Amino acid sequence: MRTSVPSEAAQLPVLTHFLQEFWSAASLPPAQLMSFELALEEIFMNVVMHGSPSGALPRVEISLVLAGGAVILTVEDNGPEFDPLTLPPPDVNANLVDRPIGGLGVFLVREMMDAVSYHRVGSCNQLRMSKHVEGPEARAG
Repeated sequence: MRTSVPSEAAQLPVLTHFLQEFWSAASLPPAQLMSFELALEEIFMNVVMHGSPSGALPRVEISLVLAGGAVILTVEDNGPEFDPLTLPPPDVNANLVDRPIGGLGVFLVREMMDAVSYHRVGSCNQLRMSKHVEGPEARAG
């Protein structure tokens, strides 16, 4: 499944609904949906907040695939080149007052997913996240 929306915070509920429809259609366990909802929200909101040069509104394309017992979530945008995986991991042991604002979202996504990769494809950023899920394919084996 694939959808595309403008890079606006108001589009987040549209994307969440798209993810929930995919999840339901694939008969995946509801308990495993939360990590994908959080990953989608974190990455999409990063594009909204940081991926738009002034005066431009990138498009964000979301695709979902169930293959080999894993859900693959791909977020692609046509904003300026940026690889979020190059960000240093936050010091989660530092005092709250010593921590810089931001940086936890990508860290959380990397912790929740089995694999996360970034590629620049033409003029687009592409972040692919995957995680094994218990679903029809996994239960059948």
